[in-house]
Amino acid sequence: MDNPFFRNNGPFKFNEILKDLNLKPDEKNKDLSIIDIKDLQNSKINEITFFHSKKYQLAANNTKASFCITSQNLIKDLPSSCKPIIVDNVLVSTSIITAKFYPDSINDNFDITVEEINNTKFNNTVKFGKNVLIGENVSIGSNCLIGHNTIIEKNVSIGENCCIGSNTIIRNSLIKNNVKILDNCVIGKHGFGFFPINDQNLRYPHMGIVLIEDNCEIGCGSTIDRGSMSNTIIGKNTYLDNQIHIAHNVRIGENSIIAGQVGIAGSSVIGNNVKIGGQAGISGHLKIGNNVDIAGGSGVIKDIPDNSKVMGYPAKNIRDFLRENK
Repeated sequence: MDNPFFRNNGPFKFNEILKDLNLKPDEKNKDLSIIDIKDLQNSKINEITFFHSKKYQLAANNTKASFCITSQNLIKDLPSSCKPIIVDNVLVSTSIITAKFYPDSINDNFDITVEEINNTKFNNTVKFGKNVLIGENVSIGSNCLIGHNTIIEKNVSIGENCCIGSNTIIRNSLIKNNVKILDNCVIGKHGFGFFPINDQNLRYPHMGIVLIEDNCEIGCGSTIDRGSMSNTIIGKNTYLDNQIHIAHNVRIGENSIIAGQVGIAGSSVIGNNVKIGGQAGISGHLKIGNNVDIAGGSGVIKDIPDNSKVMGYPAKNIRDFLRENK
């Protein structure tokens, strides 16, 4: 998927990448160019990726990237077609190179191109409230409603038959058809990613987007962060209740229902037909299978297989939990 929100400053020579990471030049490959940086699954030839955890071993085995920022203990899991770039801190090094390709992805400044919707081409095609602001190159389909004091920033795309509530901000997002985003939501802001270095917090670039598929509903006061390198995705026919937080790179499947005040940490994958009760918390980098039920107030700290019902903290099989807490 093309990213209309962040401009790629590449390509860069391989040795230039090595210099930025304080590594020795490689005379053999000095003329090679690297055109982009992507995650393991989406990277292609002449692109660079990163591999920092055994949890992503399968993706590393099958990556199409020509170069990979990684650590010494992980290089054996890369294909022979992928040249490892060995560093001490994979995530910090990846952050440096991502910022080189996509310098705008570090910041999260407001869009200075926005103007009153009355002054745009949508004046006669969209029903809207007071004080609605629209950025450059925004696309809005037919039969859409936009509430009071809402801001839709540059390059955002909204499909047909959508309803965007009042006091909502949407940026860095692609929204398909028949989507409802209720009042006081923030969609597409920078994710919460930092690395402590020398008594400072290094902010991780976020050059992904938010994709909300057809027939979804996002409840009042909910926040959905854009992806860091992958995209944050809400699958078709999925409903989010009020005050839910979806962190960067989270992927939620189709036909799922998530109750109020749930928090899903970064890079977790939620399957299809999943039900999550109110105030449940899901840790980062987890995989929740299809047809899973998670009871309200549960704390999920490990993967959950398909067709499971869990409860408690740490979340466990609901029958085991009830038996232990008679």
